[in-house]
Amino acid sequence: MTETRSKLICRSVWKLFGRDAEAFLRDHPDAASAPERIAEAGLIGAVRAVDLEVREGEIFVIMGLSGSGKSTLVRCMSRLIEPTAGEILFDGQDLLKASVKEMIDIRRHRMGMVFQHFALLPHLTVLGNVAFPLEVQGAPRGERERRAREIIELVGLGGREGYYPRELSGGQQQRVGIARSLAVEPELWFLDEPFSALDPLIRREMQDEFLRLQQMLKKTIVFITHDFDEAIRLADRIAIMKDGAVDQIGAPEDLVVRPATPYVAEFTRDVSRAKVLSVGSVMKPLNSQARGDYAGELTANQKIAQIAPLLRAARRPFAVIDAEGGLIGELARDDVIDILMEG
Repeated sequence: MTETRSKLICRSVWKLFGRDAEAFLRDHPDAASAPERIAEAGLIGAVRAVDLEVREGEIFVIMGLSGSGKSTLVRCMSRLIEPTAGEILFDGQDLLKASVKEMIDIRRHRMGMVFQHFALLPHLTVLGNVAFPLEVQGAPRGERERRAREIIELVGLGGREGYYPRELSGGQQQRVGIARSLAVEPELWFLDEPFSALDPLIRREMQDEFLRLQQMLKKTIVFITHDFDEAIRLADRIAIMKDGAVDQIGAPEDLVVRPATPYVAEFTRDVSRAKVLSVGSVMKPLNSQARGDYAGELTANQKIAQIAPLLRAARRPFAVIDAEGGLIGELARDDVIDILMEG
């Protein structure tokens, strides 16, 4: 199996706010290990020595409390904010060496962005809003409207092309924002707390819609949230930030079961282990019994919360299978009770 390549790489990315920030970093190469010197110099360390890689086709979630630096980091990735130092490689190209004109072209044609505030143009219809990025690119009217109609249908707003933003619900407005960012067919998609302004029911619907779109489109996505339940539902991997630095990067269950720092342990302390742990992480080795002797079959990637009702009444263990249908382990009711009690 070939390893998935990295679409976006950050190497020692810094963003310091204040005077002479670049000179400070040149004079203090150990600033990452001595953050108190940043404050002593009258600077604010919004992003501190961040190293991470976003793999092609994955949903990479960046999370942390308010002020942790997650939104600043994402704006550095797209150079909406100029980093103070470091490297940001997009398909091998260092974006910090790109000219202003090159960056405008990259953002217009290869990146999509969705923010918490929809920022729809109130004087344009749904069709006009979704087609607007293509108009900026200079696409002919017929072509941009055809593409916009396809995307509007894709996000479930077919029939509302002629509506204005004020005539739409909050969830529908956010769908327009998502459609607008997809119109340019981005290779890299940034979403900064896109659902946090929505009420819980609509938020859940938008998460479902987002996962449906990703299943179809296979985009490389950087998604910001402060909600761990949202993160574990959406993420392939999560980076947890604190005070501008990344504390840990890993799959959701890695962060919960194997926190690397006390902060990550505290951050994930109240997370339901049943929602995070997969069957594959809890299963035991196979015994010698025949396949037909099991109570049924479970897949390794199913979450414990999904299969708990099956286990409750089962007197025999379940067989665990891989993506090809091969037997790889077994899971009994007591195994699940033991691991949940450890939490």
